[in-house]
Amino acid sequence: MSDGLTCRQLALADMEAASNVFRTTFHARLPWLAGLHKPEEDRAFWSGYLFSNCAIWGSTREGELIGVIAFRQGWVDQLYILPHMQGQGIGSRLLYLAKASHARLNLWTFQKNTGARHFYESQGFEAVRETDGADNEQYEPDILYSWRRCA
Repeated sequence: MSDGLTCRQLALADMEAASNVFRTTFHARLPWLAGLHKPEEDRAFWSGYLFSNCAIWGSTREGELIGVIAFRQGWVDQLYILPHMQGQGIGSRLLYLAKASHARLNLWTFQKNTGARHFYESQGFEAVRETDGADNEQYEPDILYSWRRCA
C-alpha cells in the first residue's frame, strides 16, 4: 500500500502488542471504564481466548502495530485503532477483512462510544438491540450491531 500501511494476520508473539493497542485505545476513548483489568489480564485474554477463538489481524506502519481486529464466525470481537491514527481508513481496512470472510457479522459496542457507533453505521452495520449493561462485565449500557453482505 502506498501509504506505508500493511495488514497481516498476527501471531501469538504479537499478542502483547495487540493488547497494548487495545488498552491504549480503550482507556483513551472510554476513560470512565479504565482500569477494569490489569495489563497482564489483557495480555492473557488476547493470547488465550482471542488467539484461540478468533482470526486476529493487525495494521502496521513503519513496524508499529497501530490497529487490531479479532473476528470469528458471525462476530467481530475486537476492533481498536490507536487514537492518533483514527480517521485514516485503518479501521475500514481491517473491518473489510472480516466482511470478506463472513457474510454476516455482529458486534457489541457501548452506547456512549459515539465515535465507534458512527464508524460502524458508516460501514453498513445496523443497530438491532440496546441493553442496560446488566449482562456485560462493565455494567455499561451497550448496543448490538449487525451487518449482512448484500446478495
